[in-house]
Amino acid sequence: SWDDLAVFVALHRERTTTRAAAALGISQPTVVRRLAALEQALGLTLFERTAAGLVPTAEANKLVDAAVAARRSAVRRC
Repeated sequence: SWDDLAVFVALHRERTTTRAAAALGISQPTVVRRLAALEQALGLTLFERTAAGLVPTAEANKLVDAAVAARRSAVRRC
């Protein structure tokens, strides 16, 4: 969903679920659920979880530009 893309982009930028949630104005558990749903739907691990935060995988780095473009396109249509 578009909301999942927004979460993905925010996580890629913010690197923690707490900061991504704050940036999006949603709860941290919602960010975690949306990330899990997106990873399951894609069959990919998008972030490595570390003590310091999230580190994008190579797959995430390949997808982020397309996700940003798709999100912008969706926002413009609304």
